[in-house]
Amino acid sequence: MVTFRPARTTDPAAAALLAQYFDARAEGFPVEQGPYRCPVPVEADFVEPHGVLLIVEGENLAGEPADVGCGGIRTVPDGPLGPRRELKHLWVQPHTRRLGYGRALVDELERRARAMGAAELVLDTHTAQAAAGALYARLGFVSIPAYNDNPNATVWLGKPLD
Repeated sequence: MVTFRPARTTDPAAAALLAQYFDARAEGFPVEQGPYRCPVPVEADFVEPHGVLLIVEGENLAGEPADVGCGGIRTVPDGPLGPRRELKHLWVQPHTRRLGYGRALVDELERRARAMGAAELVLDTHTAQAAAGALYARLGFVSIPAYNDNPNATVWLGKPLD
């Protein structure tokens, strides 16, 4: 069973998971686009009421309880639908993929975004992250105009939270 707990970006478990996420992103980043620029998460962005960072609690390869992923939401400027929260740093360890952890994490972050008053959940990603893009499409995210100038992104997606 997967569960979630809020954490600060500076919490040792969160910092370790974020480092794994950034390493994975850099490793899969297309060479022709230049080096992956590793953003430093601003802790205040992921603290309520502005946002939240969640740690995914699952099992390690030995079947023991372990922290196996992370993801967060943060406030970004309002869009055409009103208040927005941005999905950031969504990542689960490879051995947990296809177990529904990523989907459960997005569902939980979406629930929390609604509770924080968001009318829309947005994210940026890269075409090289095909599995993530497929997940977002299955969850109802659609292409929107770029809302930021993230040099690592080639795709911007949004989902109304009615």
